[in-house]
Amino acid sequence: MTSIALKALLLDLDDTLIDNPMDTFIPAYFGALETFVADVVAPGRFIEELLNATRAMGRNDGSGLSNEEVFAAAFYPALGVPRAEMEPLLERFYREAFPQLAPLTRPRPAAPPIIEWAQGRGLQVVIATNPLFPRSAIEERMAWGEVGVDRFDYDLVTTYENSHATKSNPSYFREIVETLGRRPGECLMVGDNWGWDVVCAAEAGIRAYWITSDGSQPSQPAIETVGQGDLDSFLAAAVDGSLEDSRTGRGLAV
Repeated sequence: MTSIALKALLLDLDDTLIDNPMDTFIPAYFGALETFVADVVAPGRFIEELLNATRAMGRNDGSGLSNEEVFAAAFYPALGVPRAEMEPLLERFYREAFPQLAPLTRPRPAAPPIIEWAQGRGLQVVIATNPLFPRSAIEERMAWGEVGVDRFDYDLVTTYENSHATKSNPSYFREIVETLGRRPGECLMVGDNWGWDVVCAAEAGIRAYWITSDGSQPSQPAIETVGQGDLDSFLAAAVDGSLEDSRTGRGLAV
């Protein structure tokens, strides 16, 4: 049976390329952010409006405003602080305080070799992380995981500035495909979140490899995958050429 030509590799960041457990990272992130802006906004109110604006980004459908614009429209008026005053403070937070959260994140040894493998074979490589953060924060976290933009030249890193939907909407993946100038069938998504990285990608016509290390079973077995396992397993399968569409039995040619 003929193989499927692979032209682009889409890689999730959190708990795929890097270890970044959200149950410890998010409380620490919120705490640092609340402290940093405490002279301007009461902590509880700040986080409440931040979460409301984040939910607004989650409803973005890819048809109009960027996630950054949706966030701004929901966040600054509700906060009651002009964007011109608050935005520079947040930018300073990401420069000065955010890097102190680095110890909460650990690199995964297989991540750099995967990117080297893909780029060595001429694949377009995308950091397909949920675009809820500004580019500065996402690039900082990539650096913590030893997959920073100073080390690798990516074709795209999705951020809230350049994305018009989030991972909960297939439009997020359709936008990536359009940006790359590819067809969905030429792309492969690698990620740990079954709903976002596998199901939503599949709805956009993109196959996926599910990153899981606990033997979990897919909640929707009919969804096409090219395998599942930890990041080391994906690297081994990519290198030895054993990635294969589970429904058609067709291998991926790179």
